[in-house]
Amino acid sequence: MTDKIRKKIESIMTGEDKTCFFSMGSFLFIISLAYGYAVKLREFCYKTGIVKSKRLPCAVISIGNITVGGTGKTPMTIKVSQIARSFGYKVAIISRGYKGGAEKTGGIVSNGHTIFMEPEKAGDEPFMMAAKMKNTPVVVGQNRYKAGRLAIKEFDPDVIVLDDAFQHLNLKRDIDIVLLDCRCPFGNAHLIPRGILREPVSALKRSDAFVLTRFDSASDYIRRAAVDKIESLASGRPVFRSFHVPNLYKPANCKESMPGIKLQNFDSCLLHGRRVVAFSGLAENNGFRRTVESFKCCLIDFFEFPDHHKYTEIDLQTITQSSINAKAEFILTTEKDYVRILGRSSLPAEIVVVGIELSLGDDESAFIDFIKNRLESLLIA
Repeated sequence: MTDKIRKKIESIMTGEDKTCFFSMGSFLFIISLAYGYAVKLREFCYKTGIVKSKRLPCAVISIGNITVGGTGKTPMTIKVSQIARSFGYKVAIISRGYKGGAEKTGGIVSNGHTIFMEPEKAGDEPFMMAAKMKNTPVVVGQNRYKAGRLAIKEFDPDVIVLDDAFQHLNLKRDIDIVLLDCRCPFGNAHLIPRGILREPVSALKRSDAFVLTRFDSASDYIRRAAVDKIESLASGRPVFRSFHVPNLYKPANCKESMPGIKLQNFDSCLLHGRRVVAFSGLAENNGFRRTVESFKCCLIDFFEFPDHHKYTEIDLQTITQSSINAKAEFILTTEKDYVRILGRSSLPAEIVVVGIELSLGDDESAFIDFIKNRLESLLIA
């Protein structure tokens, strides 16, 4: 797929392209209808027991969404894991390992102390979680039940936290937390590929709690509309509000088996007025660009790539040449993108890694209590 066609389809999916009736949008709509029937049939088969879901002998928490693109699932997976650990539970994280070499075969990324897989094998997000989450094993596998059995065999966790598993009906969950982007929780209300919905909105009936992300990035009107809409669907289930908090790091010189994992905190004030070049490969690159601009730096050039992009030598050479031409003092990228270029290139300026944490603000205590109470009801007889 060419970059031009990809961007055209993305603009249709997000509602930015107001297409006429006989158009690419119409073609995508027909495909989305067929996709929708398949999704509903699959859900019906699991709901009626025609296809059986499997259960693991521990508490299972799923972090997911019903749209394509980033809503903050990985930062929330980390947060929930940390909350569960704070109560004294042994926790393991399971991720699909999307586009990683071990996605189909599965495997242990980390035992909580040592990282066993390179980013290319683990997948960028599992590798990033393994690097950040000390004392918490990370396991990958497309088959989350199989990966769960491996985690139980090797680490005997009390709690397994699944990253991006709301649609993985093959495995029973005890707590389903669904994240929705407050600015546009359902996109244009169409299923993929005509829209960004992975499932019909009715699928939210399976969830136990909702988290509206990027709550601070929306106007008061959009916030009220989103809260009213979600609460009408929640039927008494809790709705929490969160926002993204950027954290800046720079790679530290260290003698670890995988160089560049160790990161040191970096003060965003050091970027004020400085010449920078930035790049990212995310579902929403514009969001990262706005984050970079919020640091009050002088953004000379910005390179955007598709989500989970695997950087080629040409990509890195282009970024390098731009940085030289711009006389950039810093090169900024995301955690996900940083792990994809580990050890592959010596960039001509100091690299700054922008990480994201989720804060629930005034809802923090209520969210912690929700996790605590649900786990106690599951694990304490």
